[in-house]
Amino acid sequence: MTATADRAMRSLDASWNRARWELLPSDGNRYEVIDGVLYMTTAPSSFHQWIIRQITRSLYTQIDDCSVGLTYFAPIGVFMPGCDPVQPDILVVRTENTGILFDRRIFGVPTLIVEVLSPSNAEQDLITKRDAYAHAGVPEYWIVRPATRDLLLYATPVDGIYRIATTIAPDDTVTSTVLPFHAAIAGFFRGSPDEAI
Repeated sequence: MTATADRAMRSLDASWNRARWELLPSDGNRYEVIDGVLYMTTAPSSFHQWIIRQITRSLYTQIDDCSVGLTYFAPIGVFMPGCDPVQPDILVVRTENTGILFDRRIFGVPTLIVEVLSPSNAEQDLITKRDAYAHAGVPEYWIVRPATRDLLLYATPVDGIYRIATTIAPDDTVTSTVLPFHAAIAGFFRGSPDEAI
């Protein structure tokens, strides 16, 4: 493993698969395999967790409580083409697609994946995961950026490339292209007891 930052590492080879991943320890770190490369990140900050909590609360209210779908958050193994597995910060599976949920994991493509950017693994979320999610056919992918208090929305993957790429400003509202969901971006950050990234 080579360190890309003090809290994120990746393997030197691309020989990782689900069988090898299953043997990794349950030690609080997040292990993901993308195109055969193992990525490891350490536990996120309390501010990172706060943001996940705020987004998840909004999703529960508009998605889960309205029987549109089910919202999950890490750690959970998601197995889809090229991602064997990934562990997104947040994901949503539409109610009509719940057949992809079994054996306490997700075997298929969620409707929405959300990653909250961390300084230690920015390239992984902005490039590696974005490209992998587009190739897998994830209909919508959000990257929430705490440092700038905004959100990048990617949608409509065609031939492994997201055709829609939009920056949602800190004072604006995100409206999903695939779910009946909208929320003020500022609400994802407001009120945190610890805003240090």
